[in-house]
Amino acid sequence: MLANVEENLKEHVEALRAWGIPVFVQYPRTVAEGIRMVEELGAITGTEERAREITAPLWALYRQGERLGETRRRARVFCPIWRNPYMTINRDTYVHDMLALAGGDNVFAERSERYPEVTLDEVAAARPEVVLLPDEPYRFRKVHVQDFAPYADVPAVRDGRIHLVDGKLLAWHGPRIGEALQMLPSLLHL
Repeated sequence: MLANVEENLKEHVEALRAWGIPVFVQYPRTVAEGIRMVEELGAITGTEERAREITAPLWALYRQGERLGETRRRARVFCPIWRNPYMTINRDTYVHDMLALAGGDNVFAERSERYPEVTLDEVAAARPEVVLLPDEPYRFRKVHVQDFAPYADVPAVRDGRIHLVDGKLLAWHGPRIGEALQMLPSLLHL
């Protein structure tokens, strides 16, 4: 069984273990930890070779993202995870690390809460150059782009850089990392 610290309750994991069911608990907060998780799963399931086949291209994309981050200007990004109230992420999250590796600079990285509530006025004051609206955990849709219309002077609004994105690219670790590192940089390139 596979469990995640943020998604599963500790008492449920303990109950499963008490019943003799092995539970692998993971909590990747960086892209590198997400790739290593695949390697660890390969080791505990006896599928190390398959895990290496999956992770080799992921590590290559990871290194490519690191190099890209050294050579181009980072886009200031706002990426909410919820609406009513708007919530986003700080630097202690997997989503933040994925954005950084793809070339983004999270405008709320320094907030003390992992998932801070923010107002649209605060977003406007942060002056993001790109806004990514994922379809999970909150299901942002085209109609939500209009939330930003009153802030026409914000670079992302002014330049039409509000993108609806597949939330799995931002938040799902493991094999999805490859797709994310191939698609997200183009959305963040200025």
